[in-house]
Amino acid sequence: MADARPRRGTSPGGGGRAPGRRRSAPRPAAAGGRGAADARQGRRRTRRPARSATTAGRTPLVTGRAVLLGVLVLVLLLTLAGPVRSFVAGRQALAELAAENQALSLREQQLQAQLDRQSDPAYVVQQARERLNFVLPGDRVVVVADGTVTEGEQPAQTPDAAQDTDQPPWYEGLLESVDTADG
Repeated sequence: MADARPRRGTSPGGGGRAPGRRRSAPRPAAAGGRGAADARQGRRRTRRPARSATTAGRTPLVTGRAVLLGVLVLVLLLTLAGPVRSFVAGRQALAELAAENQALSLREQQLQAQLDRQSDPAYVVQQARERLNFVLPGDRVVVVADGTVTEGEQPAQTPDAAQDTDQPPWYEGLLESVDTADG
């Protein structure tokens, strides 16, 4: 692989040595010093600071990985909160609709039973007699009065009592009221 920077002593075109320059001899290694690899120009060696005894045994309570994991979990929860909420609301609405459907089915059965009952001619005759006091030809009507009169109610009269009192015709009553008003 080629470096992005040209090496020392070469031209930018990459054509080997620069014309008119000589290659210098490597420097001799200093006694008791570094090796030849470290003595090259352009190479600097950095040393890591030595850990002290107090920080070597401790690990931090919250590491960068733990923070990143926590943030990712939080983002995941926030992303899923909306769809989960709408899913739960949809399930609840579905349960309410199922209960309403069951109630409507029960009401339909009751109405169908009532419709079947009303299509029966015997039931129609019974309801007409009870609610509307209808009497079929040939039936005998008996009205039982206990003889007590309550407030706002006329005492029961027999057909014979109505014939005993002679009332004038309606037009005579009208003429009498006109005469009374005039005079």
